[in-house]
Amino acid sequence: MNGTLNLKNSEDYEFAKEIYILPNVFFTSTSSDYINDLMNAEQKMSGSIQLFPMVDAALTSAAQRSGDWLVCKPGCHQCCVGVFPISPLDAESLQTALNAAEPDLADRIRGRLADSRARLAPDFPGDPVSGDLFTQPQHEDLFEDFANDEVCPILDPITATCDLYTTRPIQCRTFGPPVRDEDDHLTVCELCFVEAPTEEVARCEMDQSWRPLEDKLIEEAERRTGRSAPTLIAFALR
Repeated sequence: MNGTLNLKNSEDYEFAKEIYILPNVFFTSTSSDYINDLMNAEQKMSGSIQLFPMVDAALTSAAQRSGDWLVCKPGCHQCCVGVFPISPLDAESLQTALNAAEPDLADRIRGRLADSRARLAPDFPGDPVSGDLFTQPQHEDLFEDFANDEVCPILDPITATCDLYTTRPIQCRTFGPPVRDEDDHLTVCELCFVEAPTEEVARCEMDQSWRPLEDKLIEEAERRTGRSAPTLIAFALR
């Protein structure tokens, strides 16, 4: 794929449905109306459609090299406990998928989102009305101990799988294998690579050559949405 979908092309449309919309998430209109729904979503999703395959390919490569050191599997959701900042690009992609979800599923997700916001709002390290994080200098320090036991509201509590998995944030897409952080340290899920030699961890490092594209797409999302601050999933989705 060259990075841009033509949603009036039937092959591209089927690809978008299969790869970028979850099996239990769909555009609700039928007949020729689906084109209008998809075209309305295309601009919002176009950046993610470029980025997600690159990230997922890098993850697949790291997972293949990791072998049994990587224990991630459906139903393992330790990485879904504890809040983390998401970018305007992540927020926009998730909102687009939620808006396209089957009504019953969307209602369940929105119910969990509202419950999560109610729990998080009193001590939110930012503006709980807008959802912007870090609006005061002390907020970043406060965030270290904030809501570390809060379960992600888009996690299905019965299946322990993500209800918006295909459009999950970048941090979710990169959790598990060894990933180099901003301080040039290799980080890895504590459940994975247990007692692995240092050189083995380094051999399985996930490629992040897609980061400049992510930065570019975040800037574009900021211009589209008028939002530049990081936020949390519970406050990003309505």
